[in-house]
Amino acid sequence: MSPRRRQRDQPINGALVRASFLLLLLPLLVLAFTIATPGPFPAPSLPPAFDGASATQLATELARDFPDREPGTEGALGATSWVNERLALYGLPAAEDAWDEAIPGLGTVRLRNLVTVIPGASSDAILFLAHRDNTGREPGANDNASGTAALIELARGFGRLGTIAGRPKPEHTLIFLSSDGGAYGGFGAERFAANSPLREDVRAVVSLDAIGSSARPRLEISGLSARSPTPALVRTADVRVADQLGTPPLRPGWLVQLVNLGIPFGYGEQAPFLGREISAVRLTTAEDGGGGAADDTPARLDRPQFVRLGRAAESILASLDNGIELAGGTNGYVYLGTRVVRGWAIEFVLLVALVPFLVGVVDLFARSRRKRLPLTSALLALRTRLGVWLWVGLAIGLGALTGVFPRGAALPPSPDSPAVTDWPVVGLAAIGIISAFGWWRGGRALAPRVAPRADELLAGYTVSLLALAGIAIATAGISPYALLFLIPSLYAWLWLPQVTSASWLRDVLYGLGLTGPVLALVAVGTQLDLGLNTPLYLVSLMTLGFISWPTVLVLIAWAAVATQLAALASGRYTPAARLSRSERKKTDA
Repeated sequence: MSPRRRQRDQPINGALVRASFLLLLLPLLVLAFTIATPGPFPAPSLPPAFDGASATQLATELARDFPDREPGTEGALGATSWVNERLALYGLPAAEDAWDEAIPGLGTVRLRNLVTVIPGASSDAILFLAHRDNTGREPGANDNASGTAALIELARGFGRLGTIAGRPKPEHTLIFLSSDGGAYGGFGAERFAANSPLREDVRAVVSLDAIGSSARPRLEISGLSARSPTPALVRTADVRVADQLGTPPLRPGWLVQLVNLGIPFGYGEQAPFLGREISAVRLTTAEDGGGGAADDTPARLDRPQFVRLGRAAESILASLDNGIELAGGTNGYVYLGTRVVRGWAIEFVLLVALVPFLVGVVDLFARSRRKRLPLTSALLALRTRLGVWLWVGLAIGLGALTGVFPRGAALPPSPDSPAVTDWPVVGLAAIGIISAFGWWRGGRALAPRVAPRADELLAGYTVSLLALAGIAIATAGISPYALLFLIPSLYAWLWLPQVTSASWLRDVLYGLGLTGPVLALVAVGTQLDLGLNTPLYLVSLMTLGFISWPTVLVLIAWAAVATQLAALASGRYTPAARLSRSERKKTDA
């Protein structure tokens, strides 16, 4: 048989699909031309004057006198007064903003922000912030007495004892925010970003979060939307930290950055600002998962590194203040060392990457129609599987309504909060039983009784891949970055109809199609050190709304397609229309 005849006999027109990949050359070329190497803002003209001894003493005093600063406690109130008093010593008045906040795992508590404003020649503002609370399970010398102490030291440079006469006037307005609720995801930062009358003037934000340990510093840049801080701010932080430590801070790898753009759930006090298109970064040395919290005592502070990072923070502030233009606005970026790739170019590549798959599926559908394959029975089988997964989704929604999963919070939960670590076993078991019942009913309805014919198998593949094409188009409309998780299943599962004999190859192709969701699980779990809590954490992101309901519906549809293709690849597929009326009655009994 000639190669051309053999190609016509195969379900998927491989030559057509491969030729369609040539369309990717243009977006890849465009992407290559968008790669840039941004520079930092100008270096400060004077060396930093950060008083390391004073900052260390402040961090030690806060952790020693108020070891339990859990939001809503007496210790938290005492820490608020302590910060206010220290700022007042330098003639720096702090305005207090108090409000009630519902925090997953804590309930409704009273939170307090302290805001100090230094007017500048320009109303464009630079915001430095540090949360002063902790979880109450440790003194929190590093997380975050160190950041609070550094914030006070930075503000002290613009204060005067007993008077504001002669106070240094910066080029831009400076805002120093001592926030509350930061140990639980950044509620104080969210409050300021959402409600403060000053938020419209803020052009750049730097969060100082646990900068006193010996671990290599990290720069966190993920937010609550598919946006990243402007390259000038990131490069300025990189260079100023490198000036003090000899190496720049770590940043998430390019793959994790893409995952964060596809699932914008950013954790930390930079996230609420990025979600509102305000450029922000977070400088930290602590793991977000809360590891080693019990050892977070003043004796464990790495004083030399704390001082160096305090000086780096002062240099970042001076560089931003000296900049001709502040780092205003946000956009999607992926940082590769000193280079940056623009997000729109990545979205362009991901969108065009859909075309070969869509071409192959449309051609397969046209062939199936010409051969009059039994597509209706395959569609009914897929509808049954979709019903099963919708049932599971409703069970999870019921769990949110009954308190098994968190809901109604403004921010993703902290990785070590009780809302994440103390899952209600009874509630989870009940949800599991409800879900299993729906799975059992669907399984009985689609249990294989007669070996399907070849045309029925091809019809099952055609309907599944056609549904997958619809899911891909819907995903592109919701978030092109999320196509990163879908593309492996598109191109691995597209070739399943071609494999008619080697079952091991079908297993390999099917497994490759699952790498997208696995990538999301691994990236999120590793980033936040969630371990076995990762799937439940992602479920909580759904119930809280950080994974939108349209996205959840797309995930449910994808799961239905995945289970139908699993049945086809494993030889357990039965078209719904093949069940006789008596078999259906027996199944429903």
